[in-house]
Amino acid sequence: MGESLRQLARDARRATAEGPEGITRRQRVHLADLVAYARTNSPYYRELYDDLPAELDDVTRLPVTDKKSLMNRFDDWVTDREVTQEKVEAFVADPGLAGQRFLGRYLVATTSGTSGLRGLFVIDDRYSAVHTALGSRAGGVVGAGDLIRMAARAGRTAIVSAPGGHFFTVATKARFRLDHPWLGRMMRVFSIHQPLPDLVAELNRYNPASLAGFLGMLTLLAGEQEAGRLRVRPAVVIPGGETLSAQARERIATAFHAKVRAAYAATECGFLCLGCAYDWYHVNSDWAVVEPVDADHRPVPPGQPSHTVLLSNLANRVQPILRYDLGDSVLLRPEPCPCGSPFPAIRVQGRAADQLAFPTSHGEQVDISPMLFGTLLDRVPGVAQFQLVQTAPATLRVRLRSADGADGDHVWETVRAEIVHLLTEHKVADVTLERAAEPPQQSPGGKFRRIIPLAKA
Repeated sequence: MGESLRQLARDARRATAEGPEGITRRQRVHLADLVAYARTNSPYYRELYDDLPAELDDVTRLPVTDKKSLMNRFDDWVTDREVTQEKVEAFVADPGLAGQRFLGRYLVATTSGTSGLRGLFVIDDRYSAVHTALGSRAGGVVGAGDLIRMAARAGRTAIVSAPGGHFFTVATKARFRLDHPWLGRMMRVFSIHQPLPDLVAELNRYNPASLAGFLGMLTLLAGEQEAGRLRVRPAVVIPGGETLSAQARERIATAFHAKVRAAYAATECGFLCLGCAYDWYHVNSDWAVVEPVDADHRPVPPGQPSHTVLLSNLANRVQPILRYDLGDSVLLRPEPCPCGSPFPAIRVQGRAADQLAFPTSHGEQVDISPMLFGTLLDRVPGVAQFQLVQTAPATLRVRLRSADGADGDHVWETVRAEIVHLLTEHKVADVTLERAAEPPQQSPGGKFRRIIPLAKA
């Protein structure tokens, strides 16, 4: 691997101390190293970079890649000739192997394929070491009082997720438990598939020091905490899977009397960002490159939402991710963040694939960011959870879970009025809003997609 975990952690702290200049210098070194390794060991990248200079540390010179093109060339994409798509498919077909070492040396993670294409990702020890080392930057998130609360609960971590399969959260936690049996006993995964009362009862018995899970589920649990059925006092709550709005942060923090440490990451780069107290995500840009771009992959100025974002993970060598179209719309903060972090700060507007498109009376199309619906409905009293499903060009099916004690009919009427107002502001009329009988549904990986656009033919 070259560098030990201790060396990587030490350098991660030095990068923070040296500020933007030191961070950028490391990024260029890591990029040049990975590009050279990829074109030497990956037939796909050797072909893709054939016309590029021999030495390259400028990410904008690289061609753009995406999940479809990489998965179509899987066996040529990987840098280890022993790794093949057939072998990986056979490995992930057995859920009992989650966290086990594929070929004795790799972690394998899958994506659920809600975007239409399942991803197979192979992770080497270098990636895992960098991921762990960058966690040392989170040391200032909790204070002395929080550490006492965590110690009183023996540091127990509850991860509310979908067990089974090889999803990133499941596989990484299973690997941790295998590699660190003693520490692994302090970490437990709680299934979201069980009835909510059973989940609440299990969490009450476990009494975790920290609580992690998808934002939608943690918001639901915050409602249980507010109602008094859930009675846990974690020092830290870690939401993921969706953009954390200021309203959602405040609700979770108040319900649990805890610090809320949001993270923005993907299976393709699990160490991508860490949230700050000002609701910005700071990119670990010494080891990851984030480029907000328009639909033609041209740079978008700071302060403007992008159409998508290009991601480069500079740590994983077995399956290099370089200028990969991640599909999220992000906004880069134009000035330094008031939290004092020297790392670039972004806000995530939502996946470009989750943009809702509506026809107008003039035959045009209006696109509305999923972030607008989230920010709007997070403020509606009595909404524990929502999901908007576009079933036709001008039809939205609204799935609601009302908070305990809330009048379901009143909540629906308020939600309906707010959505109509938002659509009207965007010059969209004649959209049918259906009140669904079923509650919000989760994807196979356990994530609640709050916005589900009309499936393309």
